[in-house]
Amino acid sequence: MKRMIRLKINGKSREDVVDDSTLLIDYLRDQRGLTGTKQGCDGGECGACTVLVDGRAVPSCVTLVARCEGAEVETIEGQARAGRLSALQRAFHEHLGAQCGFCTPGMIMAAEALLRRDPDPDETAIRAAIAGNICRCTGYVKIVESVRAAATAMTAEAGA
Repeated sequence: MKRMIRLKINGKSREDVVDDSTLLIDYLRDQRGLTGTKQGCDGGECGACTVLVDGRAVPSCVTLVARCEGAEVETIEGQARAGRLSALQRAFHEHLGAQCGFCTPGMIMAAEALLRRDPDPDETAIRAAIAGNICRCTGYVKIVESVRAAATAMTAEAGA
């Protein structure tokens, strides 16, 4: 069965007809062309497909787009503003948080959700926030350092 959905994607209102069984990841990648959201395990276990739905980090591979009716969906593409990387994107680049890059969009989105809730998280909080995101390249040290650096930069920007 098909239905009309209304939602915001990266700040832009959308209305689309979707099948009731369409997954959010397929809608984002195939219908909206937002391929920064990576398809990994297809079971909500690896975190590569993490996006924000109303500010919460969710695995888009197990989320029906119909369940997002009226929601604000944010993807990695929506994090940069006016051609400038977000603080998290910059920190992942500068502090080598990205290795092969496959997990990076999901890691950044999970970390973004954390930093919105807790602008100064400790290592335990960071590790808990990214626990649902698997990186096969690192021991997570550089990822945690990147999130801490972003938190510091964001705090400094807010105080300026």
